[in-house]
Amino acid sequence: MKFSEKWLRELVNPAIDTQGIVDQITMAGLEVDEVEAAAKDFTGVVVGEILAAEQHPNADKLQVCKVTDGNEEFQVVCGAPNARAGLKTAFATIGAVLPGPDGKDFKIKKAKLRQVESFGMLCAEDELGISDDHDGIMELPANAPVGTSIREYLNLDDKIIDVDLTPNRGDCLSIAGLAREVGVLNKAPVTFVEDKETAAVIDDTFAVELKDAADCPRYVGRVIRGIDPAAETPLWMKQKLERSGVRSIDPVVDVTNYVLLELGQPMHAFDLDKLAGGIVVRRAEQGEKLTLLDGQEVELNADTLAITDANGPVAMAGIMGGEPTSVTAETKNIFLESAFFNPISIAGRARSYGLHTDSSHRFERGVDWQLQTRAINRATELLLDIVGGEAGPVTETANQDELPSDRQVFLRHAKVNAMLAFDMPAEEIEEILTRLGLGVEKTSTEGEWHVSVPSYRFDIAIEVDLIEELARVYGYNNLPVRTPTASMPIKERDETKVAIQQVRRALIALGYQEAITYSFIEAGLAKQFDDKYEAIALANPISAEMAVMRTTIWPGLAKALQHNQNRQQSRVRMFESGQRFLPTSGDEIIQENVVAGILAGSRDPEGWNAGKDQVDFFDIKGDLESLLALGGAEDEFSFVADRHVALHPGQTARIERNGQPVGFIGALHPNLVKELGLNGPVYLFEINQAALLQGKLPRYTEISKFPESRRDLAVIVEEGIAFDSVRQAAEKQAGEFLKNITLFDVYQGQGIEKGRKSLALGLTWQHPSRTLNDEEINSAIDAVVSALTSEFGASLRE
Repeated sequence: MKFSEKWLRELVNPAIDTQGIVDQITMAGLEVDEVEAAAKDFTGVVVGEILAAEQHPNADKLQVCKVTDGNEEFQVVCGAPNARAGLKTAFATIGAVLPGPDGKDFKIKKAKLRQVESFGMLCAEDELGISDDHDGIMELPANAPVGTSIREYLNLDDKIIDVDLTPNRGDCLSIAGLAREVGVLNKAPVTFVEDKETAAVIDDTFAVELKDAADCPRYVGRVIRGIDPAAETPLWMKQKLERSGVRSIDPVVDVTNYVLLELGQPMHAFDLDKLAGGIVVRRAEQGEKLTLLDGQEVELNADTLAITDANGPVAMAGIMGGEPTSVTAETKNIFLESAFFNPISIAGRARSYGLHTDSSHRFERGVDWQLQTRAINRATELLLDIVGGEAGPVTETANQDELPSDRQVFLRHAKVNAMLAFDMPAEEIEEILTRLGLGVEKTSTEGEWHVSVPSYRFDIAIEVDLIEELARVYGYNNLPVRTPTASMPIKERDETKVAIQQVRRALIALGYQEAITYSFIEAGLAKQFDDKYEAIALANPISAEMAVMRTTIWPGLAKALQHNQNRQQSRVRMFESGQRFLPTSGDEIIQENVVAGILAGSRDPEGWNAGKDQVDFFDIKGDLESLLALGGAEDEFSFVADRHVALHPGQTARIERNGQPVGFIGALHPNLVKELGLNGPVYLFEINQAALLQGKLPRYTEISKFPESRRDLAVIVEEGIAFDSVRQAAEKQAGEFLKNITLFDVYQGQGIEKGRKSLALGLTWQHPSRTLNDEEINSAIDAVVSALTSEFGASLRE
């Protein structure tokens, strides 16, 4: 928000200079973006009056003007098209110093233009650095005192301060709010505009109905008849508007804009004769059209709050009025409105139409909900002074149940001292809060207060908001510098846990790249990858491709693989650690952390000494087994043949830990490979993080110095029997000194019955304190063979 320093000093005038004000409000959280002068430096320019203007004898586009400064008359040659007799303008006399376009000042001297002498210069606004307007020389009001310094007459020794406010400080989007802030920071008195009530002299009113009271709980209006359409906006008001970045339009519009800048209450004036029926505040019907003040025709959405009459919308509530009912040069009767809109109902609406207005900027942040009647009275006072007319009574239509309520916040002295790190005196706390306009009432307990929050401070709701205000006003740079101290005891480290960072590092060491994919996926893809759970649908999805929450990470990884392969990346290894979202019978959602991986392409990176083999099931199984070994509990995991909707029927295994399923591994189903356009085969795994990260406590075991004993055993079993089952049965019978079982050969073919296979096992024993004898080893071998025969129908291979 831009504002004039002189305007601010009319309300509060602390004994500090411009830079002092800028520094103060910046340190108080109202950051100043820029400070610029109202005009560039110049001297010797006065109010001049053109007494006569005649055509230059030697130039078609020049005039020879007779100009007076109140004392003498001067001949001045001027090329401005608006130079005319009777016009009062800026007159730079001989010796005046003006700012040059290149940054260098220049001095006005006697000159001769086309053989005609010129004693001075009539100036445009851009030539004095007031604005960029260069269409003609300045046109001053008819009552401008001739001979008066332009700097003095136009108050050009002024600074324009541009403040960048955070969204929570909507109360400072007015000169009154900024004055209140500066007064608090300087303990200076603030002269607020008097709240005068203008008595009604006519009985005319205009009916108002609130159909959507939740979004517009208060609407204040007033009829004013018989205004003078030929009246002009006073110079002092134009100056304040223009230095706040608002263009002067006509007296009625200028007054509403002035009240917006002065008090912070957006207003609008309708041409009363163009309104039909009464005002109705309601939601727009989808597709209703409105031509705005800027000439743009918009098609309203159903979520837009509209001000309507019997003919339809006449304004977008809190954003912009409509052109058909706007005030023009012919307007004689007006209806003033001043409303309070719920910030939620206005927030984002202007942007949805590609608009941003001073009104929407304020209503989105919250306007004082008790300011509407005061703004109507202030606007009435100004209008009657400028354009005249007769005012009717102020009418207020309100729904008290929907208006914000008065707020009280509980504040503790001990909490203030704890958060500010020093003992702030109770008297100073009360004094700061009182200066901020808050009501302070002591409780029965010492050092505690009930603080009443004024209606213009939407940002104060809890205790820490008050403490922030205390710190802000006291001065952040005045707060003591304390080094924070904290107790940092060393936490016990659970050695049975594997950190997820270890898992990530292990996969990266295996050549995988970490991926992060969206938690939202396409509904159809979710069903193709998981038929066990129905994915939870989003109420308001970003797009159809992100409509449901994933129940597995695989769809995201498959899409990432597709993306890479489409960009000529033939060898891809990726993993992701993240959450999947599983529905329950109730309303709860199970958020389960998992680790998943995907593998495709050649086994080795391209190179002169690398093989050409493609990855297979055992590549990804080996990578996963290396992860299972991180916690030292790999013996608790097993792989069991199973079926999964997304995996190849013959290459799918369920991952179990101590008999409980914790994940799946396998080849991506050929149909999915084809549908996604992948270059197969593709292998995936997904495992529950909790199971993967839970390890065993490491224990020291003495290394035996006695020799190992090994026996090889070849047994013939049914083709469908997994080695893991055979291993588990053998371990149970091989005795406590069994150290290892190795499968070193699998054979099917000549000499082996069809439908059966030969498994060659290497069994190793070792005793910690002695050498095992042959009798002990043979006894263990007999027990193993007997168990395999009884459980699997195994027979020794001849």
